[in-house]
Amino acid sequence: MKFQNVVYNLHDYLKMKNKIRIGCGAGFSGDRIEPAIVLAEKGELDYLVLECLAERTIALANKRKMADSTKGYDPLLERRIETLLPHLLKNNIRLITNMGAANPIEGAKKIIEIAKKQGVNIKVAAVSGDDVIGDLQITNDDFRVFNNENFAYDLIQNRKSQIVNSANAYLGIEGILEALQADAQIIITGRVADPSLFLAPMIHEFGWQTDDFDLLGKGTVIGHLMECAGHITGGYFADPIKKPVENMENLGHPFADIFSDGSAIISKVEGTGGIINLQTAKEQLLYEVINPNEYFTPDVIADFTSVKLEEIGKNQIKVSGGGGKTKPETYKVSVGYKAFWQGEGEISYAGYSALERAKLAGETLEKRLKPQFDDIQVDYIGQNSVFPNSKFQYQNSEVRLRIAAKAQTQAEAALIGEEVEALYTNGPAGGGGVRKYVNEVIGIVSVLVDRNKIKPVMTLFSE
Repeated sequence: MKFQNVVYNLHDYLKMKNKIRIGCGAGFSGDRIEPAIVLAEKGELDYLVLECLAERTIALANKRKMADSTKGYDPLLERRIETLLPHLLKNNIRLITNMGAANPIEGAKKIIEIAKKQGVNIKVAAVSGDDVIGDLQITNDDFRVFNNENFAYDLIQNRKSQIVNSANAYLGIEGILEALQADAQIIITGRVADPSLFLAPMIHEFGWQTDDFDLLGKGTVIGHLMECAGHITGGYFADPIKKPVENMENLGHPFADIFSDGSAIISKVEGTGGIINLQTAKEQLLYEVINPNEYFTPDVIADFTSVKLEEIGKNQIKVSGGGGKTKPETYKVSVGYKAFWQGEGEISYAGYSALERAKLAGETLEKRLKPQFDDIQVDYIGQNSVFPNSKFQYQNSEVRLRIAAKAQTQAEAALIGEEVEALYTNGPAGGGGVRKYVNEVIGIVSVLVDRNKIKPVMTLFSE
């Protein structure tokens, strides 16, 4: 189905709403589960969005899919759906989420499996098509570098063995709209731009035309304000001295009452912790925005410069204004690649001369490792983890030495931690609490690809 423009018949038009309520229950993959449950149970929502993807998140999901073809969706998908599903069905809430990550088809199947176990029938839609690793043919005609030009071109042209089976386009509203029109109760996507998760239900419910870029720009503003969940309710905003926020342990996530003219009122469930005010809203509005005149999404090039924010009540911000013009001719594609192996080691020194001994250890390790490693980082960390209630008043009574280095292989990276562990007997005196780590670091490079060569695919599952 093509969505150059959405056309509704009279029956559909009569069903159009003037207001909908969308909640955001997650702002990243590792977010808390409880705020989403509170929204689903008490938020009186029409839609719940769980935004759980980042650029490295999907690259790592692709690694899991390579190891097991039935995996690659969000690691918390099962826990989230098991706890949320009863509330979604009871309160007639439709769920839109990008927890499909690298494998939305298998994610949809897992949701159906969970529904079966709970004895309920649901319709689930998977939106895929963002994975373009097999079609990443780079030519001057259909490829434009987004950043780091020389490295990106060299990586994809000459070093394809480094790519971690990961090249995902930021899709927009199209596949989600198709799923909404098919009456899917849960829509699980792969890589879809964050604001698009919110914009699609606005278009569906209000009957907006998909070439009305002024309205799409307004809806994108709302989606951007909502997408990071706890950001706008005071989480990442909080500072105990300058910007105090109460009841952080019970931080609520936001919901928005959105109106058909593209305005909204953002709030949170009464009794939850956190705060929504002009400061939190302004911080989130500017978050990750380089050019407020032209904020590129797959759906619209939005203009944030005319956005108006008004505090109309306790934990209530009215959003109006904004706009947009056309949509980009390209999709952004994030390519995951094997950047390097990282080795780390940590050891603590406490008591008199702790800092001096830690520095001696750091200098010793640097001298031993420099012949083999070009990029070494040495940190001296700590104030009160060894002696939390100590009467020691002198400065630097404890220090934790951390040393890390980049390596080409896992075996080389392991040498870093081994050298730190060897300090136990090779000195300096008094070291303890060694920990060592080896991690493969996945890098991301972004490119732009002709959007006409990438098509979303919507697949329905029901039981």
